[in-house]
Amino acid sequence: MNQQDIENFVSALESVQKSEAYGYQFFFYSDDHRMPFLTIANSDNDYDKVSNLNREGVFRVNMGVRKDTFASLFPENPGGDSAGIDFTVLNTFLPHPDYAKQHFICILNPSGDKEESFKALVHEAHDVAKQRYERKNRSGENSE
Repeated sequence: MNQQDIENFVSALESVQKSEAYGYQFFFYSDDHRMPFLTIANSDNDYDKVSNLNREGVFRVNMGVRKDTFASLFPENPGGDSAGIDFTVLNTFLPHPDYAKQHFICILNPSGDKEESFKALVHEAHDVAKQRYERKNRSGENSE
């Protein structure tokens, strides 16, 4: 999948809003812009150079998944420690370099044998954000 394919795939999901800042594209569920469920970065910046995204055509997709999914993807690293991980490798699911403790994962240039699992994880990240949004709105209704 190229970056445009991914943007189209994510944007077609229910109630997705997109914004751009700091060289990232942020995808949110509905109007809850506090935490994106998925981001795409395609260049290094002052705060994030770990994936060497300045290579031609390289981009990284980051997304938040369920705790059990994170643990199943990284059974040897359930805490998300980033020590010793090569964040420049393509088409491999990795714990996010900064937000693994919040169960965020990343992958550079998902393609081939990873496409179907990638799409399933995008759906999961979207669902996690939707559930968080619905919980927040239910509790907000009850407190008024």
